[in-house]
Amino acid sequence: MSWGPDTIGLRGGWERTPEQEHSEAIFPTSSFSFRSAAEAAARFSGEEAGNIYSRFTNPTVRAFENRLAAMEGGERAIGMASGMAAILAMCMGLLRAGDHVICSLGVFGTTASLFANHLSRFGVTTDFVSPTDVDAWAAAVRPETRLLFLETPSNPLTEVADIRALADIAHANNALLAVDNCFCTPALQRPLEWGADLVTHSATKYLDGQGRCVGGAVVGDAETLDKAIFPFLRTAGPSMSPFNAWVFLKGLETLNLRMRAHSEQAAALAAWLQDHPAVDRVHYSGLPDHRQHALAARQQTAFGGIVSFEVPGGREAAWQVIDATRMLSITANLGDVRSTITHPASTTHGRLSPEQRDAMAIREGLVRISVGLEDLGDIQADLDRGLGGLRPAR
Repeated sequence: MSWGPDTIGLRGGWERTPEQEHSEAIFPTSSFSFRSAAEAAARFSGEEAGNIYSRFTNPTVRAFENRLAAMEGGERAIGMASGMAAILAMCMGLLRAGDHVICSLGVFGTTASLFANHLSRFGVTTDFVSPTDVDAWAAAVRPETRLLFLETPSNPLTEVADIRALADIAHANNALLAVDNCFCTPALQRPLEWGADLVTHSATKYLDGQGRCVGGAVVGDAETLDKAIFPFLRTAGPSMSPFNAWVFLKGLETLNLRMRAHSEQAAALAAWLQDHPAVDRVHYSGLPDHRQHALAARQQTAFGGIVSFEVPGGREAAWQVIDATRMLSITANLGDVRSTITHPASTTHGRLSPEQRDAMAIREGLVRISVGLEDLGDIQADLDRGLGGLRPAR
């Protein structure tokens, strides 16, 4: 049966139990019983599929995994305790001492820290390159390169990378390309269709959509996930809880509708900010003058809900804008139906060195907004409380 994306989001990935429930069931159990010792042995050995222990097999988590995989166009997904747990599990499953990673400069600060400060302790080296400079990615390849990793659009500058071009570089060098699809979700972008091998998610963000739970996932082909990544989950246990999986399932039901609405709101807000006299620069790939606007229009079905802008006056001015808000939530989370605002240089990217932030163009006057679904006029009025007090940028 071939379903459209909206139908998959509502009905994909699960089967009713004999109770014939109309909403997916939650299985809050630590373990599962067996009909015989022989069945238990067959399950533990892998000779027979089925539930064993909720650290690595749970029906509610599996329903979320199946639905997300279907929406991304992948064969398999593995749910994790967080987005960072998903990235870590992918790396621990695929990499070993002596391997080399090429990572985009435009990634979440904690992701950069994971590659630069933690995986390096285990003999995995990482080079960081511009997400938009295809030649730099090609030049960074070594014989020991095993993984190319990026976010597109990037966090927080919304730079857009050419997935197809980077996939070609990876595959020509016997490496894999992994794309963090947090900002777009499968509602707006399906990296596997553009040649990526793996997709990672922080389900905490748009997949949930209401800021309720923490979770993550890796999506890709069944062989890679089952042979390389699932064994790490089974052993190390960065497990997604059944309740969180159920919340994410509910989030996936409205994902396509919400992402279209977020994109529409963000495009309007970006245009308003671009015309504001106190704003120096706006970062949003939906704006026609964005450097990767044409690529984003080709690779995505809409431009997403994240808008960043810069004000003159550095940190003091940025904090003035943020602190003057009365409705927007001052939090580093994103992807919520409620708009959020943060100062990346002192929050999401605050643990990076000044040199690392400079390389990523995370300047002190930069403010990031995750545009929610409130009335647009209310969002604008809330921002104007702080912007109105700044000296004109132009």
